[in-house]
Amino acid sequence: MDFGLLIIGDEILSGKRSDKHLGRAIELLGARGLTVAYADYVGDDPLRITAALKRAFSSGDVVFSFGGIGATPDDHTRQCAAQALGQPLALHPQARALIYERMQDVAREQGLPYEPEREDNRHRLNMAMFPQGSSIIPNPYNKIAGFSYAGHGSGAVHFLPGFPVMAWPMVEWVLDTHYAHLFRTGAWCEQSVIVFGAMEATLTPLMEDIERAHPVKVFSLPSVDHPEYGRHIELGVKGAPEACAGAFAALKQGLARHDLRLGIEMVRK
Repeated sequence: MDFGLLIIGDEILSGKRSDKHLGRAIELLGARGLTVAYADYVGDDPLRITAALKRAFSSGDVVFSFGGIGATPDDHTRQCAAQALGQPLALHPQARALIYERMQDVAREQGLPYEPEREDNRHRLNMAMFPQGSSIIPNPYNKIAGFSYAGHGSGAVHFLPGFPVMAWPMVEWVLDTHYAHLFRTGAWCEQSVIVFGAMEATLTPLMEDIERAHPVKVFSLPSVDHPEYGRHIELGVKGAPEACAGAFAALKQGLARHDLRLGIEMVRK
């Protein structure tokens, strides 16, 4: 099962705001021994959002969708999710109850009467309209829930606000509540070395030999203007720790045959 991201909003694609979700998702999944397999960015275009969600629901992956679940005219995600699923939007009773709780909290904080039938408060209930069959994701910041919908197989799409202060604790809740059985803390390792004076084409046969002989992935990250190392290649392997150890030893042996100058070695777990 792969983990993917869908990041929605014109403000990201226009440059008005910088995306922070990808970096944080990498951290949150990485702390649990998981990785982000892909990230898609979509503007506030209902047709594109619907198409992206259809792919997500049919993928069998776990997908976190950030943004567009509010109740303003430029928030389309809830409606697009319903269209992608062929399900009607329905008022979720738990999400509705939480919105009423939020209304009471705000009224109390501001010293105002609680007026659930006031027009603006009734409009807030739109944020509890989810595709029929959804379950809620608790929002510890302001109680306005996100929602989840099971997709193909064991995958699901989890819908979160665009605000990081709300979204990131909700991602952690989803991971710890639904996917703890997939956590692989301590079961992943990456080992690499800085290589000077080599071309990737020269090293490709060695990389292919390592992947054939060991159950790891080999990676090559060239740089032409690194502020510390200048032109170099970071060459390494990643996979289970026991597999990495043997593969990295074989990689270094192969590099020695090329008589190349090597720099620092790095280990990431």
